[in-house]
Amino acid sequence: MRTVHFVLPGGVADPGAPSGGNRYDRLVSAGLTAAGWDVHHHAVHGGWPRPRDTERAALAEALSGVPDGSLALLDGLVACGVPEVVAPHAGRLRLAVLVHLPLADETGLPPAEAAALDALERETLRVAAAVVATSDHTARRLARQHGLPADRTHVAVPGVDPAPLAPGSDSGGRLLCVAAVTPRKAQDVLLDALATVAGPWTCELVGALDRAPEYVAGLRRKVVAPRVRFTGPLAGEALDAAYAGADLLVLPSHAETYGMVLTEALARGVPVLASDVGGVPEAVGRAPDGAVPGMLVPPGDPATLAAALRRWLGEPELRERLRAAARARREALPSWDATVTSIEIVLKGMR
Repeated sequence: MRTVHFVLPGGVADPGAPSGGNRYDRLVSAGLTAAGWDVHHHAVHGGWPRPRDTERAALAEALSGVPDGSLALLDGLVACGVPEVVAPHAGRLRLAVLVHLPLADETGLPPAEAAALDALERETLRVAAAVVATSDHTARRLARQHGLPADRTHVAVPGVDPAPLAPGSDSGGRLLCVAAVTPRKAQDVLLDALATVAGPWTCELVGALDRAPEYVAGLRRKVVAPRVRFTGPLAGEALDAAYAGADLLVLPSHAETYGMVLTEALARGVPVLASDVGGVPEAVGRAPDGAVPGMLVPPGDPATLAAALRRWLGEPELRERLRAAARARREALPSWDATVTSIEIVLKGMR
């Protein structure tokens, strides 16, 4: 039996703090176990990627407890900002770092702090035996930006579970945004756009409300009740119901490594409207006939986003065309088994 030590953020299994990265980690761990791996979890709590001394010490203790020569898969949120903790173990462990989001991509960072985080990430990734990104775009960017050898940079795109088709409504007015409510996810851009859009629409904002309280408070002042509703985080049947009731998934993010919610919508035949950033075009993809199952717009541009929403609401033929493309696209979406296989290939190839 092959063994891997998986170093994870402490809240990875917290249902009250859902995120694409947490779900990815959980499903990869479960998939490796199902494939016959002995997976040892090391959950490290703390304010990653900018931890306090006690949290650095907890990570150092976790890594020190991994036997010499072992395979260790480190979530980049935990590892990338602390090369001084990770690097001393690079000579005795076979380290792979899984990058969900480059550290400097978090929205709102002062330029000096973003540059400092980028430099820390570079140090960490350069000592790793392998780096795994969740999109081709991010893998290429990390290799270029940090000077990583091509043979040490890999891709394991997120999978998606099969799901029943959402019926959709005649008006197309049921809009859904699934994302933690934070500046990077740009719900403010969406609300500014919606303020200029007439028609019979409603919008559900599904996602954690405790990550950026001041930002959330500002958004609430923009809301036109009851057309816009904050639901907080949803999971399981409640989240399934939100997707099933949606006509269009809107993701106006400033940065996305991939965008798992996009493929989760497409798995239900729900078209998407998203920012043309990062790995989003990969996630959206194309139907077999080449049709794009949604619309991509520049980030941070409420006027262009509003124009796209007006087209969606006002052009029934466009809605039907995008729905047909989304339903065709769902047949070719990646599976979680394929994601786990990609991770396995990386781990087995490490020396």
